Amino acid sequence: MIERAKTHLIHDDSGAVTTDWVLLTAGIIGLSLAVVGAITGGVGDLSTDLESTLSQQTINGSF
Repeated sequence: MIERAKTHLIHDDSGAVTTDWVLLTAGIIGLSLAVVGAITGGVGDLSTDLESTLSQQTINGSF
């Protein structure tokens, strides 16, 4: 009886697709968070440099 249940459990793959999708989704979310973390510092530095450059510019009122 127990051996038959073990065999059925080992060969049953009805939840395998769900498990695959959960792991795939978790991997994509983890990769996305890593990319956002890597880009955030560079974007902050770029915006500071851009603000500094633009604040030093003068606007001519005549042509």
